[in-house]
Amino acid sequence: MTKAKSLSSHKPAGRFAPSPSGRMHLGNIYTALASWLCAKSSGGDFLLRIEDLDPVRCPRSFADQILSDLEWLGLTWDNPEIPYQSDRTAIYEKYYKLLSEKNLIYPCFCSRAQLHVADAPHASDGRVVYAGTCRRLTTEDIREKEKHRKPAARLILPDVTVQFCDGCFGPQTFNLARDWGDIIIRRSDGVFAYQLAVTIDDGLMGVTQVVRGWDLLSSAAPQIYLFRTLGFTPPDYLHLPMLITQDGARLAKRDKAADMGFLREQLAGPEPLIGYIAWLLGQIEKPEPITTQELLPLFNHKKIPGHDIVIPGNYWENLK
Repeated sequence: MTKAKSLSSHKPAGRFAPSPSGRMHLGNIYTALASWLCAKSSGGDFLLRIEDLDPVRCPRSFADQILSDLEWLGLTWDNPEIPYQSDRTAIYEKYYKLLSEKNLIYPCFCSRAQLHVADAPHASDGRVVYAGTCRRLTTEDIREKEKHRKPAARLILPDVTVQFCDGCFGPQTFNLARDWGDIIIRRSDGVFAYQLAVTIDDGLMGVTQVVRGWDLLSSAAPQIYLFRTLGFTPPDYLHLPMLITQDGARLAKRDKAADMGFLREQLAGPEPLIGYIAWLLGQIEKPEPITTQELLPLFNHKKIPGHDIVIPGNYWENLK
């Protein structure tokens, strides 16, 4: 059994790691504020990282907008140099080689279509649990398949149980083989996958607390395994309830009224938006203007709701 330990004896360090595939929206700001509050209220650093593993989808111009929006909100970060994942390929290569030397990686030739018709169980979030098809390939099979298709690389996840206590949703238990199966850690085009990159980055940056949406809660299990396999100590996790629309859909960057550009056009300053999100997080009794510094001494992570939060379509009208 692999169990993540608390990091209470370490200097706290939280992080916000947005993917610059477009302008930030209300959900990103909600996560950023919660991450900042958790880090600062525990006397720690708030670190910023740009997760632009695919630079084609994540141009630097979008990253620049994120930096501008965070500064406007008052969510300043403590690391003078911001890591961009697109600049860190050599670092990922080093740890990828380490996993390869441990015989934990194998090539996978399965297409997306093949994965979705495979005779494998499905996770409750719609994620396909890989059946291990390519793990059984012989050396000769691999050579033959490589003539026709470039493989991705999968990490072998053992039949072990991972336990951790989430800061919002409490005790969690996952079996890696049953709930995840072997995961892709490098795409067929050579780009390193999220699960590997985020673990390496959090480990090297000294992150001790990860605050993010509950849709990523189960990802903590393979990441904890990777932390330990690569020689890092896992962070503590706090997964936030999701912000959803009145019809039950997740807020997305395509929702204009949730877009940071739209919100900055509507507001003279960030205080009404900070207050609204603080109210959603259960930190103040009603949505009223407040600065990040005024909010900080009021923060208590135990007040964060344990259920999804519905956002009215016209919510922004009450911020003016």
